[in-house]
Amino acid sequence: MSPRNIAIIAMRPLAAIVGGVLLAASFPPIGASWLAPIAVALLTLSTVTTPRVRSACGWGMVGGLAFFLVLLAWIDVLGLDAWLLLATYCALWLAALGAVNRVLRRLPAWPVWVAAAWVAQEALRDRIPYGGFPWGRLAFSQAQSPALGLASVLGAAGVSFAVALSGAMLCWVALRLVPAGTRSALDFADNSGSTPPTWRGSVGIVAVLAVGVWAVGAIIPRPTTGEDAAGPGTATVALVQGSVPGYGLDAMSQRRAVLNNHVNETKVLAADVRAGKVPAPQLVIWPENSTDIDPLADQLAGAAITDAANDIGVPILVGAVVNNPTVPGTLWNVGIVWNPKAGPSQYYVKRHPVPFGEYLPGRSLLSRFISRFDRVPYDFAGGNEPGVLQVGPAKLADVICFEIAYDEVVRDAVLAGGRAISVQTNNATYTHAGFGGAAQSEQQAAMSQIRAVEHGRAVLIAATSGVTAIINPAGEVVAQAPVLEPGYLVDEVPLRDSITIADRVGAWPEWLLFLAVLFGVTLSVVQHRKSSRLEGEQTDDSDDDSLPTER
Repeated sequence: MSPRNIAIIAMRPLAAIVGGVLLAASFPPIGASWLAPIAVALLTLSTVTTPRVRSACGWGMVGGLAFFLVLLAWIDVLGLDAWLLLATYCALWLAALGAVNRVLRRLPAWPVWVAAAWVAQEALRDRIPYGGFPWGRLAFSQAQSPALGLASVLGAAGVSFAVALSGAMLCWVALRLVPAGTRSALDFADNSGSTPPTWRGSVGIVAVLAVGVWAVGAIIPRPTTGEDAAGPGTATVALVQGSVPGYGLDAMSQRRAVLNNHVNETKVLAADVRAGKVPAPQLVIWPENSTDIDPLADQLAGAAITDAANDIGVPILVGAVVNNPTVPGTLWNVGIVWNPKAGPSQYYVKRHPVPFGEYLPGRSLLSRFISRFDRVPYDFAGGNEPGVLQVGPAKLADVICFEIAYDEVVRDAVLAGGRAISVQTNNATYTHAGFGGAAQSEQQAAMSQIRAVEHGRAVLIAATSGVTAIINPAGEVVAQAPVLEPGYLVDEVPLRDSITIADRVGAWPEWLLFLAVLFGVTLSVVQHRKSSRLEGEQTDDSDDDSLPTER
């Protein structure tokens, strides 16, 4: 076997593995956003140059495993099996994408089709099964990149499309720079033979366009201030991070201690306000699970929260676990507005409980084989209404933890009147000291930066021990509390009423690209079969002509 053939054989697995690892590195904790288009180029290269569709599927799977095993390494605290199973499930989507890329590469302007296929794959993975798992969307790697600006026009899907198109175009450029004989050996026949001078000029143009597609968001204006339309233009907000006694699956086992931590830190804030050390807030936000003791049923828990609200003198948005009054035996994960003296008033019920974390599909079967599911003794039921809560002077679009990853949940709350976005989250299970110890919460914070630009809203992240931060509508982190330490943040944030183009168009760009991919795949298959049939007929005619003529 010639050295060239050996290199070609090694190229595909190398491109798939390196591409997957580089794509993971574009997300926090490394967060090198510029690596994402390069990673997409390598992953595309490993699939569009294969001789068969099933081979492309296989290399897509390899790249997907390399990507998700690194990206989701924080899941291992739940068990090695949970990490491997979730990474494998997510990698299956990239395997399917690899197969689709191989089919679409037969079409003219195939990099555009490949970019659309990335978005279509994400649209499905974000929604099925059990509501989907959006972690690892290309858009969520771009919190620190120029592409972030596109979120205000075409949403997260538009950012993903730009990154994928940039990467696919880089792949096209790389293949054009390969000698024609090697392209043929790669089974990449694109009717180009050698690279003539006219094409050489096109290679440079496409390379520049690839970078431009990725960076075009930099020229889109981003808002930073509030608007005095439906209420005050700003509000002074305090976020409290009470911290938790432990880490891992037992992080929240001391429920009373966790509640007391948030009560005590709020009292520290109140004392600092009285001492003139910090401005007086107009509202306070506590994280998800700041009380896992139902404060509506437990008098001591309710009294402790009221005491904290009385001390600070403003409403507190409390993250609580409460009994579901509509379906006995189930729970609600809620954000409750807790007023001084008067106590609880409005509440938001988390719409998207996490499967296998907050409820157990197939409980009767799975609990027989996996004892760890005993830690989920009750199922959480989801709410039906968007999370819009009036907390002091601010009407908040409230979402809880992983809900920040779901387009519809955040968009619905903003369109229902939320003037700033609050993210109540509990990352304590996955957060620990050392490099990568806050990867899950840092990845979630990056999603929040995308949402800030997408909806033109300040985002207020209150975490138990992970990343507590204030993000302005331009997607910039203006304040962040130290991880794993009790503390608070106080700042004046803009309250906005204007609706972005992304909010107006909603999910339409995503679904139009999905339909385009269905059309492209159908067109490619039909054309390929027609071409194969014609080639077969020509071969048959040639064979007939070679037969001896009867006399």
